[in-house]
Amino acid sequence: MPLKIASMDACTLDSMTSMLNQQSYILLVDDDPNNLLLLESLLRLQEYQTQSAASGLEALNLAQSSKPDLILLDVMMPDMNGFEVCNSLRQQEDLKTVPIILLTALDDDESRMQGIEMMADDYITKPFNSQLLLAKVKNILHLSQMRTQTIETQAETEGSSEKFNSFVPTQFLERIAPNNIESINLGEKIEAEVSILYCDIRRFTAITESQDSSQTFEWLNYFISQMSSCINRYHGFIDKYLGDAILAIFDRKDLHFLDAIAAALAMQNSTTEMNFHSECIDLKTIKMGIGIDTGIAAIGVLGTASRMETTVIGDVVNTASRLEELTKVYNCDIIASESTVSRLSQVNSTEYQDDLTFIPCLLDRVTPRNKQKAINIYKIIRNQ
Repeated sequence: MPLKIASMDACTLDSMTSMLNQQSYILLVDDDPNNLLLLESLLRLQEYQTQSAASGLEALNLAQSSKPDLILLDVMMPDMNGFEVCNSLRQQEDLKTVPIILLTALDDDESRMQGIEMMADDYITKPFNSQLLLAKVKNILHLSQMRTQTIETQAETEGSSEKFNSFVPTQFLERIAPNNIESINLGEKIEAEVSILYCDIRRFTAITESQDSSQTFEWLNYFISQMSSCINRYHGFIDKYLGDAILAIFDRKDLHFLDAIAAALAMQNSTTEMNFHSECIDLKTIKMGIGIDTGIAAIGVLGTASRMETTVIGDVVNTASRLEELTKVYNCDIIASESTVSRLSQVNSTEYQDDLTFIPCLLDRVTPRNKQKAINIYKIIRNQ
C-alpha cells in the first residue's frame, strides 16, 4: 500500500538533532519503489543517512555488509516478508540488536503479536503521519544509544541504577538477577505460573490521524501512567509498552489471578475518570479492551551483551491477546479465560475488600483465532 506522507516543518528540528541525525544510518526496505522514494526524501530532509532495499534478501545482504542503526521494514513483500526478515536478523549475532520498525497496512492484533514474537521494536500501520514516524525514529535511535551505553558501562552509582530501572522493571531484576545487575546472564529465565493482562486502546489509528504527534504523545503518556499505576497497585509489572497496548505480568504466589482482575477493574475505573475529565488528555472518549489468561510462562533475558531485553514467553501471552481481541466482538471491556476464573474458587481473600466486588459471567465457549482448543470465556463486570 502506498505511504501517505503529511507535510512537515523542517525548521522545528534544532542543530543538535541535525548533528545526531548525520551520524545515523537507516536501512529502508520496501518492494514499492514509490514508497522508498518518499521515505528517502523524508529522512534525508532530516539529514539521516539512508540506503534502500527492494526485497528482504537484498536487505539482509546490505545489513550484513554495513550494519544500520535502524531498519524501517515493510511487512507485505513477495518471496520473503518483513516478519521473516526480522526473524532472520534476530538470529544473527552481529545484527540481532539492530532496532526494527515494522511498516504495514495490517492493523490487527494477530499481526502485532507476530511482530512482538519476532522482537520488532515498534509497529506502524499505513497510512501514517510523517511527524509520528520521525518522532518514533528519533526516540528509538536515542533509546538504542541509551540502552547500549547503560549496559556497556554497567553503571554502579545510584543515579545510574535508577535510570537502568526505568528500562528494566525492578520486578524482573528480582526474578532473574536477585544478587545485583551484574549477575544478569543472557538466556537466564525462570518458569512460573502467572496471569497475563493485555490491554489495547480502541480506534488508536483514527485518534492519531486526528492529532499531531505531540498531542498523541502527551495523552498516550498520560494514559500509560494511569494504567501503570493500577497495575503496580495490584502487584503487577509491565513487560512492554506496544504503542497503544500494554502487556503486564502478575506472578504473586496463589493470588496472581486475583491481582490481574483487580488491576483490570481499576484500569476500567481509571479510564472512566479520564473520560469524565477529557480535557486533560484532549480526547472525548477512550475505550479499551483487556484480556486476562493464566498459565505457565518463561520470564527471562534475550539479546546480546550490548543490548539485553527482558521478556515473557508462553501460550498464556498469546491467549491474553486473543481474549482482548474478543472484547470487540462481545462489546465488553474485560474478558478472562476459564483458566483464570476457575482459580477464584480456590482462594478466600479479603485483601481488596470493596475494590474487588465483581461477577464473572460466562460469555461463550470459543476457539480463539489460530488456536486449536476451545475454551470458556468470561465477562468480568463490577458488582454494583
